[in-house]
Amino acid sequence: MEVKLRQENENDFQSVFQLIEKAFEKEEYSDHKEHFLVERLRKSEAFISELSIVAEIESKIVGHILFTKLKVVNDSDSFESLALAPVSVLPEFQGKGIGSKLILYGHEVAKKLGYKSVILLGHQDYYPRFGYELCEKYNIKMPFDVPSENCMVISLIENGLKGVSGEVVYPKEFFE
Repeated sequence: MEVKLRQENENDFQSVFQLIEKAFEKEEYSDHKEHFLVERLRKSEAFISELSIVAEIESKIVGHILFTKLKVVNDSDSFESLALAPVSVLPEFQGKGIGSKLILYGHEVAKKLGYKSVILLGHQDYYPRFGYELCEKYNIKMPFDVPSENCMVISLIENGLKGVSGEVVYPKEFFE
């Protein structure tokens, strides 16, 4: 099973919309609106086309990941970072390493684009395998009330989180 990873293009939008909807339809901790979030983010200033990535098997899109711009802000400074949200794999292809490939490939693309870190809300047993650590270790706080074990960050380069602390400021599209 060869998985091809590439940048999403306009011809993929409908397939990706349906894929995300299917990927999350049985998820317990979901508002089941992730596919609409991706549509809003594509039209936002936070969107980075190189970081909207699809996974294909035999020319069929089976996975998608999106990284968008966000900031970490404190009283004296503002730091650029990325939000990873969402990562989606068709149910029949889950558990085959496609999500992992998307995450690792996305990290590499983000690093080449000059980004130093990624922040996410996710499952505490899944993301640490990629090097994600708790945000609270860096005094990075979410702007809403969520369990601290689900708030994670990764440095994409050595010392990528040096001096970074404050509150995460998500693009407004996350709240519409």
